[in-house]
Amino acid sequence: MPDKVLLRWSESLAAIARTGLGFTESLYERERFEEVLRVAADIRAAAEEGFDGVEDAEGLVEEWLGQVVEGIPGYVTPKVAIGAAVGNDQGQLLLIRRADSGVWLYPTGWCDVGYSAAEVAAKEVLEETGIEVEPVRLIAVLDGLRLGITRIPLYSLIFYCKAVGGELRPHPLECSDVGWFSRDNLPTPLVGVERWGDTVFAAINGEVRDVLYDRVRRPLWRGSPEQVAGTGEERDPRRE
Repeated sequence: MPDKVLLRWSESLAAIARTGLGFTESLYERERFEEVLRVAADIRAAAEEGFDGVEDAEGLVEEWLGQVVEGIPGYVTPKVAIGAAVGNDQGQLLLIRRADSGVWLYPTGWCDVGYSAAEVAAKEVLEETGIEVEPVRLIAVLDGLRLGITRIPLYSLIFYCKAVGGELRPHPLECSDVGWFSRDNLPTPLVGVERWGDTVFAAINGEVRDVLYDRVRRPLWRGSPEQVAGTGEERDPRRE
């Protein structure tokens, strides 16, 4: 069983349980939801550390319980992150090497209250790389768990941006390196490029496509995201 499938199951169960704890006033229901959290924690621990790690899953249960909030504010939803696919006049893509993991990716960050999504894109690029950009259009909306760029639920909104000024200057805490790269000279490891690469470089080269997004599984929960609903045919990766 792929780890990312187990993580999806775990996070879905945990979200249902935490949302239920935020709304219920029944002691019986609270006990049931807390038990669901324990099952979810075991699944996640097994995915991340193997079955030997299940013995330490209680700490994750306590972490999740600490995140429970009463009522509507406690309804658990994916977080929202913004990614910026920045191109220059040479057809190159701006990439950062993340200081925490050592992987390469386009500049990205959490949405901040008080900023529009496009403003977050411009702000994150400037902070992480020193490059000033103009957001042009939204090119992708992707599920972070399905993409494999995160172990927590998030939706990533990716904007195509044009570089308009500034100089390369990696953020001293968030980035260990930054640079411009052509399609045939990309650094490794580069997270998720097989998923977003065609769409990003199409935008940099002036091609306008429909927004890339994760297609619906069929059946909705158990279906494979690699096959077209109801046909058994492989999907076009540009449309995934």
